[in-house]
Amino acid sequence: MRLLPFFLLLAFLITGCAGSFPFGAAGPETPPPAEPLTVKVLDVGQGEAILIRTPEQTVLLDTGDTSERQKLRAALNKEGVRTIDKLIVSHPHRDHLGGAETVFRYFQVKSVYDNGQITTSKLYRDYLKTIQRKDLPYHSLKDGDTLDFGGGVTFHVLGPTEAMLAESEAPGAKRDLNRNSLIARLTVGGFAMLLTADAGEEAEIGLLERHPAEALRCQVLKAGHHGSKTASSASFLRETAPEWAVISCGAANEYHLPHPSTRQRFEAQDIAFYRTDRNGTITVVTDGRTYTMTTERGAANDATEN
Repeated sequence: MRLLPFFLLLAFLITGCAGSFPFGAAGPETPPPAEPLTVKVLDVGQGEAILIRTPEQTVLLDTGDTSERQKLRAALNKEGVRTIDKLIVSHPHRDHLGGAETVFRYFQVKSVYDNGQITTSKLYRDYLKTIQRKDLPYHSLKDGDTLDFGGGVTFHVLGPTEAMLAESEAPGAKRDLNRNSLIARLTVGGFAMLLTADAGEEAEIGLLERHPAEALRCQVLKAGHHGSKTASSASFLRETAPEWAVISCGAANEYHLPHPSTRQRFEAQDIAFYRTDRNGTITVVTDGRTYTMTTERGAANDATEN
């Protein structure tokens, strides 16, 4: 656990699918929850915000961009969110941290977690000041940590490592915030969803070196870095073996994401995918034995050029 560095400061059911678990239990052999786990990859433009709900807790992983704060607020209001038991920030880039101010202002946040990466941006300093002013419990997470979300749902942290964070703080080191993104595997029963924030191929290689394949496999992969060509490498997809991928990206975004090469890698390994720019908010529901995926609109594998 790190101390807080204050000194630096569905939506409409138009399309859907159901899945089983072809490679066996992807997580610990625990009884399924009495109520399902629901994960919503929210449509918040060119950013990322993921709402996780269990029978006991409401968790928000990332908060979208500063320019989409009202969109995030509207999405959370639509879901009836009033209290957020855990706010988790994968890394302090604006498109993941940008909506934190709105979350703190309009919702009751009980605790805050992040990846322990320090930056000097005003956005980050304001985030820390708010945590301090509200006297919120704060923890930084690293490889090997776990969070209990209740109902048999566990958030297994796979990265970054202490060494990765220390290396980024060394004098003269290039600070790669994406490389140190918080990566975690969300499990309940035999279901797993891999959450990779903005991790790219270098971080993926590190995951494969540190963890056995069974600790990475998943039914659903939240694709890294908004579908960038530098993430979701072929070797990573082979080892994680997802049935579905979910890409969080904005309509007609200036980066032309998801990149055609990334979509091709999914298709080459028979991984179906949804994308928030075409499909809107994407919802995964599981009881730990089977799962369903639904979207607000559109079809899977929409490969129309950006």
